[in-house]
Amino acid sequence: MAKPTPLLSVEGLTTVFDTPAGPVPAVDEVCFEIRQGETLGLVGESGSGKSVTALSIMRLVQPPGRIHAGHIRFNGRDLLDLSERDMRRVRGADIALIFQEPMTALNPVFTVGDQIGETLLVHGRASRRDARAQAVALLEAVRIPDAMSRVRDYPHQLSGGMRQRVLIAMALACRPSLVIADEPTTALDVTIQADILDLLREKRAALGLSLLLITHDLGVIAAAADRVAVMYAGRIVETGPVRDVFHRPQHPYTRGLLASMPSGTPGKRLRAIDGSVPRLGALPAGCAFNPLCPDRFDRCTSAPPPDYSVGAGHTAKCFLHDPATSRAPRSTNSADAAR
Repeated sequence: MAKPTPLLSVEGLTTVFDTPAGPVPAVDEVCFEIRQGETLGLVGESGSGKSVTALSIMRLVQPPGRIHAGHIRFNGRDLLDLSERDMRRVRGADIALIFQEPMTALNPVFTVGDQIGETLLVHGRASRRDARAQAVALLEAVRIPDAMSRVRDYPHQLSGGMRQRVLIAMALACRPSLVIADEPTTALDVTIQADILDLLREKRAALGLSLLLITHDLGVIAAAADRVAVMYAGRIVETGPVRDVFHRPQHPYTRGLLASMPSGTPGKRLRAIDGSVPRLGALPAGCAFNPLCPDRFDRCTSAPPPDYSVGAGHTAKCFLHDPATSRAPRSTNSADAAR
């Protein structure tokens, strides 16, 4: 049976920032797919390139950044071939972005109702007469109480959780096929985080959305994603079904991330990956993780490893999985790695 065409296909995406010393890749030959109705979690440390990937998909990278190479195919069209005018029709209507920080994403001098209404008006989804009523309905849909009154509030009059819900309402206003949520639970307390994730799951199911969920929190990925892509130093090093990756991590970096999660045992020390992430402008030769990798060997410094299949829909960029490599990983089980 033919494999269904993905809603979004990112192939060889490279985004660089021009510096006096030359272009520095913040996103380096990134490849992934998102299918209709699924959630892909993009996880990695701060500075790994997750948000730049999101901005690249939306073609919102600002100078000195620029997309250097690759393809971003959405519904069969390469977004990099579109004019800026055509791309504006895609943003918000077909692909929506939920920004990380609501207070900077929302305009402080307009009411939230006006801002939601503007989204509808720009894309021709409502008349001025109907925009306010639709804004109220959207606030109700994202569980904001007393929406009729709140629609007249300014962003500073709302709590952090409510502001995040307003951004979700704006993202859903035009019924997009794909929503990119960039750290949607950052700076929210645990109970509000759970509510926001609950809301995203509910809307994905109700509206048939696809979701790219960007986070540094493995717990969020475990709770909300179908598949996960693990990012390190601008490259995706492992991709696969969430359950498979969490129970059988195949890249040493993924094993290190999972081992660093709190075990819940009182008094047990947290494990950390020794060393620090290299600067993007000064990556080591070969695999970028090799200076910190407990399983490194000579070949790891020769060239960046390609993707190796390590299971159904599961790949890892690690020479340990090359059939020509006789040395086996120290552990392929997250429980072993956490001991």
